Amino acid sequence: MSFAFPIRVYWEDTDAGGIVFYANYLKFMERARTEWLRSLGISQHALREETGGQFVVSETTLKYHRPARLDDELLVTAEARQMGSASLIIGQRVLSKSEHGLLLCEGTIRIGWVDAVTLRPARIPTHVSGTLEHSIGSIEEPSKP
Repeated sequence: MSFAFPIRVYWEDTDAGGIVFYANYLKFMERARTEWLRSLGISQHALREETGGQFVVSETTLKYHRPARLDDELLVTAEARQMGSASLIIGQRVLSKSEHGLLLCEGTIRIGWVDAVTLRPARIPTHVSGTLEHSIGSIEEPSKP
């Protein structure tokens, strides 16, 4: 089950060629992940205050298929792919809203849970992992090397 968040492309999102600057797809995905968590009742600010921990991005992989341009309406999706005790892999896609879901960019983002002060890895709090598992369905544990 994917969460979809609408985004419109503004001047500030484009490069000199009038297309979305490649790094801005990561910003769009960040917004969608934040709204996805918020839709599950997980406020990252409140979570940090309550637990002393936070999510950080530890790895990204993106593939660009087609460019988005000024004023385009996009849908950015987010869905859990794998969940471990300290990290979560999220699959994300950027689709054209006006071109019937044409795939523009796709990738995976690994977010890890860390202590907010030391930035050392820690276990995702049980109530957060439980919410993610309950809302998303069954999530496979990553295979151990």
